[in-house]
Amino acid sequence: MRVITSKDNPAIKELRALATDARELRARQRTLLDGPHLIEAYRHHHGTPELLVLSDAGSRNSEALKLVAAYPDVEVIQVPDNLFREISGVATPVGILAEIRIPETGDAPIAGSCVMLDAVQDGGNIGAILRTAAAAGIGEVLLGRGCAGAWLPKVLRAAQGAHFGLRIREQMDLSSLLPGYPGTSVATVAREGTPLFDLALTGNIAWIFGNEGAGIADDLVALAGQRTTIPIAADTESLNVAAAAAICMFEQVRQRQSVREKKNV
Repeated sequence: MRVITSKDNPAIKELRALATDARELRARQRTLLDGPHLIEAYRHHHGTPELLVLSDAGSRNSEALKLVAAYPDVEVIQVPDNLFREISGVATPVGILAEIRIPETGDAPIAGSCVMLDAVQDGGNIGAILRTAAAAGIGEVLLGRGCAGAWLPKVLRAAQGAHFGLRIREQMDLSSLLPGYPGTSVATVAREGTPLFDLALTGNIAWIFGNEGAGIADDLVALAGQRTTIPIAADTESLNVAAAAAICMFEQVRQRQSVREKKNV
């Protein structure tokens, strides 16, 4: 185990950059997992991190030490608690981070239902949408240009391990993908769309969700096969994009479940 105490150490500078800079993540194809839950999720799906980072407090934490023991061939560095908090960004971290390689996605065409995000900028929203997609059995999420980085630590924390069961592609040209999608593309709009609960959603669906303020870009709405609006109370302005995504995806789940139940009668 290597002990680092200086904030000017090159390794610490690299870790700080990975914690905050989406461009750095994409350039290096690395990210940081904060805490035992995410590291265990990664271990279950993908395997071995590149580096483990312990705080002084983490070096006395049983969960953290079990993870260190599970990776005997991985380099471990230990840093003071205050330096660890600067990297982590979490108010009360457990005291263990893992630097991992971002999983490769390849360039195979979209298979099945998917989610497309247009300029969704809040990392918490992206993480929540990823978590919902995984829970709804949707295997692929495509982020268009203008979205927050999918692999930023804040997004990873919000998704709670969902990343590792999904194929996530970033910086995608959604307008070039929509015409060839082998299913129905559905753009969610604030008004004048077909009511969500009137749509047939048992086939493959490409759900399109847009920016928190501006919604989906007009050119993408024009390319979509369907436009849908979630019915809400008259005096309500709109739904948060993550909440809207959850309603849409689980309406698809509900309809598919209903079809299966009818077949089994």
